[in-house]
Amino acid sequence: MFAGVTSSSSLPPGAGRRFGVTPALESMVLATAVAVALGSYFALRGEGDPGRLIEPPLVASLLVANLVAGIALMMLLGRRIALSRAARSPVGAGGRLHVRLVLLFSLVAAVPALLVTIFASLLFQYGVQFWYSDRARGMFENAASIAQESYRQEVDRVSRAAIVMAGDLADYLRDTPIDSEKFQVGLVKQVYYRNLSEVLIVQRGEDGELRTLAFVNPYEVDLKGFIKPDMLQRLDAGASAVVVRVANRTGTVTKLDYGPRTYLYTARVIDESVETQMNRGNAVLGDYRQLIARARSLQLRFNAALLIVSLLIVGVAVWIALTVADRLVRPVGELVDAARRVEGGDLSARVPETLERDEIGTLSTAFNSMTARLVAQNTALVTANAQLDSRRALIEAVMSGVSAGVISIDAKDRTIRLINSSAQTLMGLAEPPVGLKLHDVAPELDALLDQPGREAAVQLNVQGEMRTFAARIARDGSGPIITFDDITQQLTDQRRAAWADVARRIAHEIKNPLTPIQLAAERLQRRYGSKIDAGDTTFARLTDTIVRQVGDLRRMVDEFSSFARMPKPVFREESLVDIARQTMFLHEVAHPGIRFVLDHDDPAPSLVCDRRQLGQALTNIVKNAVEAVEEADASEGSITMTLSQAVDRVTIAVADTGVGLPLERDRIVEPYMTTRARGTGLGLAIVKKIVEEHFGAMTFADRPGGGTIVTLSFDTVPLAALASDDHLPSHDDDRTIAALTRNRI
Repeated sequence: MFAGVTSSSSLPPGAGRRFGVTPALESMVLATAVAVALGSYFALRGEGDPGRLIEPPLVASLLVANLVAGIALMMLLGRRIALSRAARSPVGAGGRLHVRLVLLFSLVAAVPALLVTIFASLLFQYGVQFWYSDRARGMFENAASIAQESYRQEVDRVSRAAIVMAGDLADYLRDTPIDSEKFQVGLVKQVYYRNLSEVLIVQRGEDGELRTLAFVNPYEVDLKGFIKPDMLQRLDAGASAVVVRVANRTGTVTKLDYGPRTYLYTARVIDESVETQMNRGNAVLGDYRQLIARARSLQLRFNAALLIVSLLIVGVAVWIALTVADRLVRPVGELVDAARRVEGGDLSARVPETLERDEIGTLSTAFNSMTARLVAQNTALVTANAQLDSRRALIEAVMSGVSAGVISIDAKDRTIRLINSSAQTLMGLAEPPVGLKLHDVAPELDALLDQPGREAAVQLNVQGEMRTFAARIARDGSGPIITFDDITQQLTDQRRAAWADVARRIAHEIKNPLTPIQLAAERLQRRYGSKIDAGDTTFARLTDTIVRQVGDLRRMVDEFSSFARMPKPVFREESLVDIARQTMFLHEVAHPGIRFVLDHDDPAPSLVCDRRQLGQALTNIVKNAVEAVEEADASEGSITMTLSQAVDRVTIAVADTGVGLPLERDRIVEPYMTTRARGTGLGLAIVKKIVEEHFGAMTFADRPGGGTIVTLSFDTVPLAALASDDHLPSHDDDRTIAALTRNRI
């Protein structure tokens, strides 16, 4: 708030003008403090009902405003004293050190005092407000009304008992005279069952006098005068029951269906403690209301005490700041003078050492030691810089000729200090990332540094393609050095060789028993099929199941064999449209509910390829698309194959409206990786193998609107050099095969 407090005249010539505290500003702060005090007085005086608490946020706001104004006045006073003392200091600078120390100590004391004052005020006020709140008052009022509520509940029970009893007695009187002994016994039972103390049946005559018809009075209470004429008028007006208030009793009068103007009075003895509890609750409530009248005075006194204590704390802090500033300025002045000499090039500058072993004395000793070593270190630094430049040039020359990627990392913040061109190429970086954090460039390599091992395989996303690197970490005093090689293709070849060996073994072990099993099942059908009862279809279904499952196993083994022993392709120039049309036609016949579309450039593109293998690859892709469309269970599905040709590249794209790619889309081309219940996981693996042998690449993408797009891209330059005149099945042979397949379907 007062940082950089100084007059502009103390600045050196040409320096920018700083904010200064002028007498006008001091007068403004004083006027603001007086205005805040007066405003707080009038705000508290005109705030609401004197018998209620002032809102805690308002009181806290006024407290903070007065406290801030008071602290500002104290800091300005401390500044004036500091400036007067700084005028005698050799440090100069317009007494800024004094002023800043006053500011520092004032803030150190003011901020906690201010925060504690605010929280103490709010906590106290909200605590007091809870006990003086409507909720607390309601609690006391509820406590006072408990006895009254108990009395009302007792009256309600007696009233309900009287109404029900009147109905029961009316039933008695329809069959039994009221003056009979049987009715008297029934009346006594009613009194006993309903836990009543007395019952009275009266009838009002034409002259208004009440005549007693029957009663039960075991306590021998004088029942005359309990029933008043106004009670009977209320019953005649439609009231179901009227309460009769009698000492130590709860009574009720209700009408009785026995002749005109007949009434039933019932009563029950109540506990005397109920009335005592009512009186005690009213007394507690009265005491609480008297305490509320003193709430505002207590609230204002507490906040005034907080204000005074906080201002005293800040005042003591200002006085301590002035005392400490006087002790610090003298040795600091000596340090400033010596530092200026060092700035001018005099490295022999020293400061007098003090006898006190405090921070200033330690600083003086350290300053003398620093200046004593500056000359030697200056020479050593120049020599070290020359050696570092020479070493860096040597390392860069060596690293530029290494095929493996090399990255040198800083040990403190893991920034890249050095990277060779091979590492930049392997990671697909356009510019050297020197100075950047390793986590921002390659978080996978950064995570590798936290592992205890020195060698590991790590996968990086290089320009949208996952690459596998064999990384090694060497650590020295300056930081770790990471070297890595690309082993993606090596791992792919190893996995493919392993899966091919597995496929060959599976095909060998499964294929041998399939033929005898199928022949045995077919022989059973021929020999015993006619002897089985025509109505018993179990034998036929079981043997058909055996034959069908053997056929499924045979097809699976054929896929294993195809993957394990893919024949060497024979390349010749073929029309892609003929291959694509044959593939689409076979599936179009088998799946009439799906719309197949073939789109190609004009003229139709051609490609040097193995016609049979490329047709097999397209068949597998379209078959997967058909299964995806059927799995989507859409009302109308479609599969579109697009053929396009550029200068040196031919592209085949197959788009479907199926269920889309699975989550593990990066593994769907691995052998035996499938997401379908009856799939072998070899279809796309075979396609990938065929595409790679044709110098192509296969990619997968999501189709806009749902579905998948599989793209095959072939490089025509190396394929053109492999063209062969060896015989392959002609187009007529392909049409014959297609016709046979169509007839079978």
